[in-house]
Amino acid sequence: MHTRKKSVKFQNKSASPKKSADPGEFIVKSLKQSLAFLVMLSLVLATAPGGFAYQTDESKASAPIQPTQQTPEQLQQLVAPIALYPDALVAQILAASTYPTEIVEADRWIQQHPDLKGQQLGDEVDKQPWDPSVKALTQFPSVLANMDKNLSWTSSLGDAYVNQQQGVMDAVQVMRQRAQQAGNLKSTPQQKVTKQGQTIVVEPADPDMVYVPAYDPWLVYGSPLSVWPGWYPVPGIFVGGPGIAFGVGFGIGYFGGFGWGWHHWGFDWHHRAVIYNHNTYISHSRTFINRNNFARRSGDFHAGSAATRGFAGTQHGFAAPHGQPGMHSGAFSGFDHGGIARSNSFRGHSSFGGGFHGGGGFHGGGGFHGGGGRR
Repeated sequence: MHTRKKSVKFQNKSASPKKSADPGEFIVKSLKQSLAFLVMLSLVLATAPGGFAYQTDESKASAPIQPTQQTPEQLQQLVAPIALYPDALVAQILAASTYPTEIVEADRWIQQHPDLKGQQLGDEVDKQPWDPSVKALTQFPSVLANMDKNLSWTSSLGDAYVNQQQGVMDAVQVMRQRAQQAGNLKSTPQQKVTKQGQTIVVEPADPDMVYVPAYDPWLVYGSPLSVWPGWYPVPGIFVGGPGIAFGVGFGIGYFGGFGWGWHHWGFDWHHRAVIYNHNTYISHSRTFINRNNFARRSGDFHAGSAATRGFAGTQHGFAAPHGQPGMHSGAFSGFDHGGIARSNSFRGHSSFGGGFHGGGGFHGGGGFHGGGGRR
């Protein structure tokens, strides 16, 4: 009898594992896991981009893309280095900032051809495949050098101009008002400052000579501004202190016969637009994407649309011709694929020792040497 009881107990213990492996429990457990997976999948589908809904019901427009907008204060800091320049030069800079690759190429090219001057320089520049705005800046090599050395700033300016054009123009006017109130923007023998309503216009005092004001963009506007990260002060257009200085002017007569010359550029302040050849300038650069256009198209991502229409806006302007639009492979490695420059990746790569020679332009440490000629 005693031996039997032990045997019964042993059999009961050995039977317990079979009970835990009950097929019913296994099925219940599997169903729970499947249900959890289905719930998770439903949540994913519910929060997925509008593309799913667009495929099943094309009558429902997908939610528009919300671009990241810079604040007015950020735009004011962005335009501070150029806001006090003559209008036509500001127009050239804003247009050229959408072609940062070509800015780098042009600055390197200028340094590699120090012997080219005047008409000869203009002839050789005219052969290059750059946008007219970039060609125009070869008249002002120190300005071109500034955009190259501060490539992060140039890239940000180009992106802002593409996506917040009116905001950029407004910021220029705000900064001019601030400089005027600080006593640093007024008519001089080098420039003429006038007001058209609430708009401040800056023009050369002599139509044959353009003076680029040299100033500290973080001090000249009265209340100090935050310095752009990693800002490199380029000789010739940067001076310490809160005031403005002028060197010797750039003669623009040499470039008058070219379609990208000084007198082809200007501003329509009423419509907040850059003017090129008496029409609204339209950039065809592929470096930056017009996020506002993408939002308006509500998900229309046809191949090539960003490249061909990203900057077009209202197609009533002049389509600037150039041989090689957009990014050039191997031109420089400082850009990410999105077109934003890595911080000052080229800063200091160019030597100022040889100076800048262009149209009688800036020679390292020697000031600005201008030529003559009528527009």
